[in-house]
Amino acid sequence: MTAEADSLYSVDRPRLTALLPDEPRYRVEQIWRGLYVEHRTPAEMTNLPLALRERLEAALPAELALARDSVSEGGMTHKYLWRLHDGATIESVLMHSPDRSTVCVSTQAGCAMACSFCATGQAGFDRHLHAGEIVAQVVEAARRAEGRRVSNVVFMGMGEPLANYDATLTAVERIHDDLGLSARHLTISTVGVLPGIRRLATERLPVTLAVSLHAADDVLRDELVPLNRRAPLAALAEACREYLAAKGRRLSFEWAMIEDVNDTDEQAELLAAYVRPLRAHVNLIPLNPTPGYPVRGSSRTRIEEFRDLLTTRGVNATIRRTRGGDIDAACGQLRMGDADRKDSSHRSWRTAGPRVLPD
Repeated sequence: MTAEADSLYSVDRPRLTALLPDEPRYRVEQIWRGLYVEHRTPAEMTNLPLALRERLEAALPAELALARDSVSEGGMTHKYLWRLHDGATIESVLMHSPDRSTVCVSTQAGCAMACSFCATGQAGFDRHLHAGEIVAQVVEAARRAEGRRVSNVVFMGMGEPLANYDATLTAVERIHDDLGLSARHLTISTVGVLPGIRRLATERLPVTLAVSLHAADDVLRDELVPLNRRAPLAALAEACREYLAAKGRRLSFEWAMIEDVNDTDEQAELLAAYVRPLRAHVNLIPLNPTPGYPVRGSSRTRIEEFRDLLTTRGVNATIRRTRGGDIDAACGQLRMGDADRKDSSHRSWRTAGPRVLPD
C-alpha cells in the first residue's frame, strides 16, 4: 500500500498544524471545526481569509469526486459512485430511516476474498483505500443528509475491512473522536480475518463486530467463503469468543439466504448450535443472484421458515429489510460495469440488487 498523501481527511491535527506554521493556533481549530463539525470544504469556510482558503485547497485536495448520485424511495436511499484521485471508483450508500441515518462505506476498491456468491469478490481486487478516503465517505454523506444527522456507520461496502486493518482502524478512530459518532454505532463486517478480529479485541473502542458466515459447516463454507480454508469455523468461533470477552458487545452473524444451498433444515440446526454459545444475533439476508454465481435466493416463505427454525432453537434471528432495489444499491453484490469504467487500467463498480439496512 502506497503512503497516503496529504488530503482533506488524511491529515491529523499535528500534521495540519505543521502545514500552517505561519498561522495562529486558532486558525487550525477553525479549520478542524469546519471539516469535522460543519462538514465544509475549504472554499466554504468563509470565516477564513481568501488566501488561506485557496492555500488549503491547493495543499489538501478532496479525496472523492462524485460521479453519480442514484436516488430511491423518495430520497430515503442514496447510492454514491465516487471517483478517486487515481481513477479508481468506489461506492457508498446513505440510508435514512425515521429514527436514524446510516452510511455504508467501502474500505477497498474491489475485494480479494473471492466469496463465490459476491460479485465484488468475483471481479477481484484493485487497491486498499486510505483512511482519508474512508472518512471522506462519511463526511460526504453527512453533507448530503439534508438536515438529518448521520448517526450510524457500517463498514459493509466494497472490500474486507480487516484486510485493510490500519486504514480502517484510523478511520474508525477519526469518525469516533472527531466526527463524534458513538463506537456502539460503528459496525465492522468481516468474512473472518482472524488476526484482524484478535487485534480489534485489543483496541480501545467497542465497535460492533459483524461476521459474514453464510454456512455452518466447513465443507460448504470452504465453497462459499474461500478464506474458511485458512480460518475454519472452529478457529473463527474462538476469535469471536475473544472479542466477546474483551468488548462485551453482542456479535452479529450475516447469512445470505441461497436456495437449496444454505437454507436447509440441516444448516439451520448447525447454525443454531454454532451461534448459541456465542450469544450472537443472526441477520438473514435475502440474496440476489450475481452473474458469476447463477443461483436463486431463497423465497420469502423459506426465509421465514428458516428464521423460525432458529428461534425455536434459542437463537435471536431477524430478516433484514432490503433498501434501494430500484437503484441497484446492493450490499455485498458490487460488480464491475462497463458503464462506470474509466479505462482498462482501473476497475469500476456498480451494484446489482437491494441493499439491506443494518440493525
